[in-house]
Amino acid sequence: MMGLRVFGVFVLFWLLPGIVTAQAVEPDFSTFSIAAVDPATGEVGVAVTTRVPCVGNIVPWVRAGVGAVATQAFSRAEYGPELLNLLEQGLSAKEALARATAADTGAARRQVGVIGLRGGSAQHTGERTNPWAGHRAGPNYVTQGNLLVGPEVLEAVARNFESTEGTDRHLADRLIEALAAGQAAGGDARKGRAQSAAVTVADARPGVSRRPDGITVNINVCEHPEPVAELRRIYNTISQTLGYRTLKQFVGADVWQLKVILHALGYYRPDQSRLERDANAFVYDQETMAAVDAFRRAQGLSTPEIGSPPGLVDGETVTRLWADLEKAGKAGAVRRELKEVTAVRR
Repeated sequence: MMGLRVFGVFVLFWLLPGIVTAQAVEPDFSTFSIAAVDPATGEVGVAVTTRVPCVGNIVPWVRAGVGAVATQAFSRAEYGPELLNLLEQGLSAKEALARATAADTGAARRQVGVIGLRGGSAQHTGERTNPWAGHRAGPNYVTQGNLLVGPEVLEAVARNFESTEGTDRHLADRLIEALAAGQAAGGDARKGRAQSAAVTVADARPGVSRRPDGITVNINVCEHPEPVAELRRIYNTISQTLGYRTLKQFVGADVWQLKVILHALGYYRPDQSRLERDANAFVYDQETMAAVDAFRRAQGLSTPEIGSPPGLVDGETVTRLWADLEKAGKAGAVRRELKEVTAVRR
């Protein structure tokens, strides 16, 4: 790992209500982030969190096949496309960042990390960013932060990200885990503020992204009590990572009730005059799911043919089941049959 640069000058801006200033126009994202590339896959990405809302709207910038930028502190959003354009033109990250900051009169208040798939990486922490502020870099990543509890935040981010190098995991997965490590180490020094987090990844490989710009992951948690944990929950859910939900086969008296109702309506084992409680009476099995789908199809409700899950029994389905029993004059008989199985004996 490369060395750590630290800046300890504290600047506090008091913005009076109703007074518009140049500082008020620039979003202040005191925060920490990690920008990284995966040379093996060509993925580029940024993960970031802070204690102000909607950090994902300004800080992270990625371009498929080019690189990634995190622009924070008194964030200058233009750094994102400017730096990526310069990288795409063939400049190194250091050349690109030097050119961008040299033309910026507010560079002393900025913090920027840039990394390219080709052209290395570079970072800038202005001397007027809020302490603790600093940055560090390592193989295929840059991490930077300001207004943190201390250097241990970036140390945790770096250590975690390096530990997942070569593990054949998606870049977004690794970035979120590294961000969580920094959060666990203390993160942003402020407390009691609205919090947000984001992760953005692009992949230039043909057919990997559904978007023309190559973006594969774009999760922006604009406000949440635990934004980094929410980032992980959303990522695991949309990637359907094992463990994001509890897998089980439903077993219970409600399944038997469903079978009795579907039988009364002619959708479940219509050839039997009376249902018998066999060993699988309380098990929600494929046969029952097929009967549910047939009922929903007859009702004009959504079915697996258009993307709904097989055997979906929601509130509307239950309402329609009982409505059909009423129409058929069978509701009373079914209720009497189910009375014993629904009795509470606790």
